[in-house]
Amino acid sequence: MAKIVIVGAGFAGHTAALYLGDALGKDHDITVVNRQEYFAYIPSWVWVGIGHMKPEKTIFPLEPVYSKFNINFIHGKVTEIHADDQFVMAEEDGTNNEKKLEYDYLVIATGPKLNFDGTKGLGPKGHTYSICTLDHAVASRDKYLETVAKMKKGEKQKIVIGTGHPGATCQGAALEYITNIHKDLIKQGVRDKAEMIYFSNERALGDFGVRGIHVKHKNEIVTSEEFIGAVFKENNFDVQVQRGAKEVNEKQIHWEDFDGNYGETDYDFAMLVPQFLGQPFKYVGKNGEDITSKIANPAGFILVDGIYGLPWDTLADNPDAWPAVYQNRNYKNIFAGGIAFAPPGPISKPHTTPNGTAITAAPPRTGMVSGIIGRIIAKNIIDLVKRGQMTHHERMSDMAAACIASMGDSLWDGSAATIMMYPVVPDSRKFPNDYGRDMFVTHMEMGLAGAWMKRMIHTTFMHKLRARVGWKVIPE
Repeated sequence: MAKIVIVGAGFAGHTAALYLGDALGKDHDITVVNRQEYFAYIPSWVWVGIGHMKPEKTIFPLEPVYSKFNINFIHGKVTEIHADDQFVMAEEDGTNNEKKLEYDYLVIATGPKLNFDGTKGLGPKGHTYSICTLDHAVASRDKYLETVAKMKKGEKQKIVIGTGHPGATCQGAALEYITNIHKDLIKQGVRDKAEMIYFSNERALGDFGVRGIHVKHKNEIVTSEEFIGAVFKENNFDVQVQRGAKEVNEKQIHWEDFDGNYGETDYDFAMLVPQFLGQPFKYVGKNGEDITSKIANPAGFILVDGIYGLPWDTLADNPDAWPAVYQNRNYKNIFAGGIAFAPPGPISKPHTTPNGTAITAAPPRTGMVSGIIGRIIAKNIIDLVKRGQMTHHERMSDMAAACIASMGDSLWDGSAATIMMYPVVPDSRKFPNDYGRDMFVTHMEMGLAGAWMKRMIHTTFMHKLRARVGWKVIPE
């Protein structure tokens, strides 16, 4: 009987658990450890953050789902990974109980450690807000509604939405949040009282850490910078990109830009996404020694079957440097998915200022990408258990991804940017154009249909991830 432990139940971990439970749950021992008792549908927190969706609509309890598949569930956290002896130590939430969980296969899919400490004054314990956890989204909602109340009294307010660290990712969430705020302020009748600022470490607006997106429209090439820029110009947003936040106080974001200049951006309400790091596990060897370097990089992300240490120009020309099976090379029974795995480097060209500050959008590994990777890992573990050989693989340089960025949630006058790209990591060998992507598949479109699709996907995925009838038919 195989013993499988999954650490984390986000898109990657939960998807892996469903496939593993469906295939192996009756005959093998599967355990999921997660810090929350619930699955969280993070993409909809942009609506929670402005009061347009109730928090409970974005979550569901995990244990009833796992019980369908004979999966054990522990509400708690893993603290130590003993890779040589093949067990983890887990602390159950709300108790002093520690459990030793032996494994034949370990899946690390924790999601990020939110590095608010990486920027002085950032985050819930500082001066800014976040929509990266459900509690944070609720706090952002409350602060946002306070801000609206001030505007209704005639006060002008500066609202800054974006990234709060020179190495942050998840710019798409910031884009969704600022456009949804814009739509809500119009409905509240106070848009004229708000100065809206988009603040980002991206090389260009619409870069998203994926080297931007290019599509063919009426025989012309349209860039994501032009596509998103047109929306932002129409909405009268002040765009401040190529900036890395260095410190935040009660009223100002202190930053450095690509040219090494220093400056400040004033604000009254700011939602800034922090840098993501890997979770700080203790990795222990057979004799109690620290074996972190065999499993994780200095940022805490799990080293897998990618090629690490390549200069960016070499990496950009070598899509095969991206991992295919998400398996640690030193410990073949350890896999990592979603944000937890270490990418071989950035997708977008990195930048270092004359002062030595790296301002580079980290590669996104969330949502659809996480779900696909979770499925690949699960299928390979199933292969190993049943046949002793892996047969599934998918690099991000082979992977298509769709993103629907809400720009107002109303099904009557809302909108969304629907973006499809293939592959996520450009491959100029397979697609020898200037962009390294399939120009037939890669697509951008704006409109009301996207708002309907965004809401439909919320409903569909909450159905799928509860493992309800037909869940496997719905793609990741």
